[in-house]
Order: sequence, then structure tokens, then C-alpha cells
Amino acid sequence: MNTAKNSNKPGLPLAGVGVLVTRPSGQADNLCNIIENAGGKAIRFPAIEISPIDDPQSVASIIDRLDSYDMAIFISANAVKYAIQSIKTKRDFPECMALAAIGNATRKALEDEGLKADIYPTRQFDSEALLDLPKMQRVKGKKILIFRGGGGRELLKKTLVERGAHVDYAELYQRTIPAQKSNMLDQYWKKNAIDIVTVTSNQALDNLFILAGEPGKQNLVTTPIVVISQRMVQNAMEKGIQAAIVVAEQAGDEAILDAIQKWCFGNTPSS
Repeated sequence: MNTAKNSNKPGLPLAGVGVLVTRPSGQADNLCNIIENAGGKAIRFPAIEISPIDDPQSVASIIDRLDSYDMAIFISANAVKYAIQSIKTKRDFPECMALAAIGNATRKALEDEGLKADIYPTRQFDSEALLDLPKMQRVKGKKILIFRGGGGRELLKKTLVERGAHVDYAELYQRTIPAQKSNMLDQYWKKNAIDIVTVTSNQALDNLFILAGEPGKQNLVTTPIVVISQRMVQNAMEKGIQAAIVVAEQAGDEAILDAIQKWCFGNTPSS
């Protein structure tokens, strides 16, 4: 087991463990709460900021044509949130449209809105896993709408088009780097307050290295990190991370907590 520090919650699985939480502001509360309920110390340092797109009219025109699509794919829980907000201002969601979710958090976000995902992977929650599903193989002639943030990977659209589908994007939100200061992180590391870092997207990981600044990068590469995919493992290794890279089974908060606990007890699903 990794050595845990003294804590005011002795006996709990994360007793005294400092966890850097890089989720966006407003989306970190649950993860921070369950870390602290397990005895850990959650250190909030948003490495990515989520906000609505600057041109909502481009989405509004797509919403007017929703009934023309056979399938909608939601890339993230944020895609669900911003899509439903936009749709509810104009209309109801079409009942006949097949819904696909890229992961469990996205599927649950749809359920919370009263919608049911028909298509979703049960492991390796990414575009590759979604594309491997039988229903995503038989898309020739289908019209598909992908709800997502601005930019991002093109694999999903490219592959579906190669399989004969007609694919459009509805880009609902943008991901930017927050106005954080590297000296905040420096102070935590100087106090030996950070034992492990959690990051849930490659863009957040890229931003974290920018936000850490040159002096802070050495601390980052020598601190264990929890990620959520093998793509993120590759990115972390390319950035020179020398410490344990622990892969959570999915992007949900409970899975991330489980990965931290396994690292603490030396039973890590690491790279």
C-alpha cells in the first residue's frame, strides 16, 4: 500500500491522500465530496472551462430539422446538457430518433432528461468502442447528428461517412483554458499536499501542463495520475510522466474514486 498521511479521518481508504481534481468548475462537487467522504483531501484546480458556443443560431437551425435525422449521438454529458437546453426552448425531442451515448455518464445524463440511449458501449467508453457496436456498423443511408463541443476528434464522423451515413455536427459548447495561476499549484506541491492527480480528457491534461508552467512540469511528471482511456495514457507518456498512470474503468466519479483507492492499496489498473 502507498503510504498515506495523517488525517482527521483515520481508517478511511483515502486517509490523508491529497487528490488534485481538474474537472471544470461546477462539475467537480460530487467527485470532491466522495473523495473527502473516503478520508481524502480534494484540491480543486479546474484545468478546463466549459461554456456555451458564441453562435447559438447555428445550433438553432439544426434543431428545426431534428425530425429529418435517424440517429443522434451524444459525445458527453455536457453535450446532453447543452443539447436539451437548446431543444427545450423550441420543441420536444423527436420520439422516433435512435439515441447513442459514448459512455455511462452520457447515458445517465440522457436518462436524467427522460431519454433512453438505445446504443452505447459497455466497456472502453470512447469513439472506437461505439463504432464497434453492431448497430453502428449498419448505417448506410442513415442521417446522423452528432452533438458535441467545438472541435475534437474526427474519427466518429469519418468512419460513419465511410460506412455510408450522412453525418452533421451540432457543436453546442466550447472548451477553453481557465485563468488559473501556476503559483497556486506550486504552493500545494511545496506543502506536499498533492499525492495524485485526476484528469478526464486529453485537452484538460494539455491545459494542466500549460497551467503548471515550466517549474511545475517537473512536479506533474513525477506525480501519479488517474486518466480514463488508453489514448490519455499515450498522451501522458508523451508528456514525460514518469509516475504511475492509473486508468479508471470509465469517466464517472465512482470509477475515478475506485482507481484512486486501488492506487493507494497497490492494486492499480495502470499503464
